[in-house]
Amino acid sequence: MRGPDERRRAPHALTAELERLALRAARRVYEDLNQSLFRSALRTPAFELSDASGRLGRWVGGARTLELARTLLVEHGWGVLVEVLKHEMAHQYADEVLGVHDEAAHGSTFRRICAERGIDARAAGVPRGQHSAEEHVLERVAKLLALAESPNEHEAQAAMSAAQRLMLKHNLDTLTRSTRPLYDFRHLGAPSGRIGESQRLLAHILAEHFFVEVIWVPVWRPLEGRRGSVLEVCGSPENLELAEYVHAFVNHTGERLFREYRAGDRSRSARERERFLAGLMAGFREKLDAERKKSRAAGLVWRGDGELHDFFRGRHPHIRMTRHASHSGTEAYARGREAGKRLVVHRGVSASASGGAPRLLPGASSRSR
Repeated sequence: MRGPDERRRAPHALTAELERLALRAARRVYEDLNQSLFRSALRTPAFELSDASGRLGRWVGGARTLELARTLLVEHGWGVLVEVLKHEMAHQYADEVLGVHDEAAHGSTFRRICAERGIDARAAGVPRGQHSAEEHVLERVAKLLALAESPNEHEAQAAMSAAQRLMLKHNLDTLTRSTRPLYDFRHLGAPSGRIGESQRLLAHILAEHFFVEVIWVPVWRPLEGRRGSVLEVCGSPENLELAEYVHAFVNHTGERLFREYRAGDRSRSARERERFLAGLMAGFREKLDAERKKSRAAGLVWRGDGELHDFFRGRHPHIRMTRHASHSGTEAYARGREAGKRLVVHRGVSASASGGAPRLLPGASSRSR
């Protein structure tokens, strides 16, 4: 797979040991994908890191080598490396298993292999979620979220509720169209070594109320030489855009609200942060559940998107469910829960103005408060 021309050196250099660990992690991913996507039909090749410009990965059949660009380790998330790996494994499958040598590299057989397994078949570019979206829908949502900044609590809530109903109606209309969206995926947030209760609850919120499918996927953190996990969301471009915005907004606002909570009593331990944030997510979830009941009463019932589910299961044919303990019952959790019930998602401010706030939705004003 060809990548964008690399005109600069990577901002972070990897030691030989970190590169060795990253290649070993890539090999483990290869073995898992071989089993889940290719029914163990592939023979494990040699792995190499390449400095070749303009190429993210390459299957070298004669040498039985799978090349990965070093830039994947330091300039892109591990999820991008995994997508490149899938792409090159599809080339290996066409070459060594099907014995197809009389077609173009990205010919019909290769495209069929990719389509059957949910693999990005594009010959060039970084394989990641598309950032194009149905701009007119997001523009209308952005305008409603701007109204949700109102200091009047009832006006702010009404604007947020209207934005939710707009997206619900849009997705219900989409199900009736003859032309369905091209589903994609994104990884949200930075990879973490441990997934807290608050982040698990936020993932459930996105799945239940923002028309995406979610899953925590294992990743390798090359600069640290450690394993981690990151949240993957799958959906239509406009739903991915909104889910990414909500994810960033709620996390950013949660941190601010915890600082305000802790400032009221400096004796409170920073260890209460996760309890407060878990409560915040639980309260916000309750609020959205109540809004969904109102929509159902109005005849707007979301029963899911079967084609999206098929896309999701194509990417993740083997899914494991787990249970986790709750922080409920603590004072910090209760205070966070009350804050979550009052949380109103509104138009964000620019990252440059706020230092890490969620980026603006398409169509929203770039002014900051």
